[in-house]
Amino acid sequence: MLDKNGIAKRIAKEIKDGYYVNLGIGIPTLVANYIPEGVNVVLQSENGLLGMGPFPFEGEEDPDLINAGKQTITTLPGSSIFDSAMSFGMIRAQKIDLTILGAMEVSENGDIANWKIPGKMVKGMGGAMDLVASAKNIIVAMQHVNKAGESKLLSSCTLPLTGVKCIKKIVTELGVFDVLPEGGFKLLERAPGVSVDEIRKATAGKLYADDDVPEMAVS
Repeated sequence: MLDKNGIAKRIAKEIKDGYYVNLGIGIPTLVANYIPEGVNVVLQSENGLLGMGPFPFEGEEDPDLINAGKQTITTLPGSSIFDSAMSFGMIRAQKIDLTILGAMEVSENGDIANWKIPGKMVKGMGGAMDLVASAKNIIVAMQHVNKAGESKLLSSCTLPLTGVKCIKKIVTELGVFDVLPEGGFKLLERAPGVSVDEIRKATAGKLYADDDVPEMAVS
């Protein structure tokens, strides 16, 4: 079973040379630390930054440099800082090749809920609404089950939706999944030490899985 850094490491393998990539709040921000060697990408933070680097070392933080999740970050040579209007202009014009988002729930049809839990205080819907409407490709980084042990990969979402039929791939602590065009989750890889049967039991939505699904490589 993977921890959050393991999920981020596996997702980093999906990034191709030359990509412009938006990293959402939560687990996705960790992906910046695991860009494969030799792969040149430009990371975008929706609060107004192109050229985001990995997290700073302790004692080297600059409080004026933050990502969309209010975490301190670093910039790379050639980075650019601008206002959020320009940032969302890039997103809406589909200039971003890959978006990596966190989620509270994903349905077997590719619906995503990631902005509100009824009855709990939230700061707002953030940029996810624009990202799911405009992104060419979206990968979700999320925990497979919630704190009560209930599946977050569902037949249909129970929380307010952020986007409909927009998610193509999911990486959790248990495995890597495609969302099929006809509906359902296709298990592509299982996390180290996790069995296909364990994944079946943890998935409430329709799951398609062979008995010999390969174990993912995260190193």
